[in-house]
Amino acid sequence: MTARAQSAQATYDRILDAAVELVVEGFAGAVTLNAVAKRADVTVQTVIRRFGTRARLLETAFRAAIDRGAADRGHARPGDVAGAVSGLLGEYEDVGDSVIRTLAQEERVPEYRVPLDLGRAVHRNWVAQAFEPFLAGRAEADQDQLLRALIVVTDIYAWKLLRRDMQLERDAAEALMRRMIEALVSPREFS
Repeated sequence: MTARAQSAQATYDRILDAAVELVVEGFAGAVTLNAVAKRADVTVQTVIRRFGTRARLLETAFRAAIDRGAADRGHARPGDVAGAVSGLLGEYEDVGDSVIRTLAQEERVPEYRVPLDLGRAVHRNWVAQAFEPFLAGRAEADQDQLLRALIVVTDIYAWKLLRRDMQLERDAAEALMRRMIEALVSPREFS
């Protein structure tokens, strides 16, 4: 029985990894049940048995990708601006272009709505945790405004502007993002 369970888990993991890879690599049309089955070296019926629908497969793949990214950015201690920015940009360097492509398709691909909303919630929670020492002790309205500003400064679109549109090297993009955050969390701001 253990061997069967291990084999079933290995198949599930292969399918999920294939779906995550396709999500990271491409566009909505690339993540089909056939493409996932082929990459995972299983049948389409096996994919359906494990995940049910394409929408459920996409949601699970996005959740896995978000969890993997969150692990990359989660190592800095709260208040460590340099560590937080370094971890965040490391994640964005790995999956940023794919996320930007996915966001561009959000209105056309209904299956992307739930996972993208999850990604937004994960980012908001990470910002609140990473910068908690700067948020603590402020009036509720000031805290909320600062949190929103920090979410904007650390958003994937900020990374895109710095790295892709302005063509800054990663070190320069990191330094500028740190500088913007430090200006925001200065005691003179939002008080």
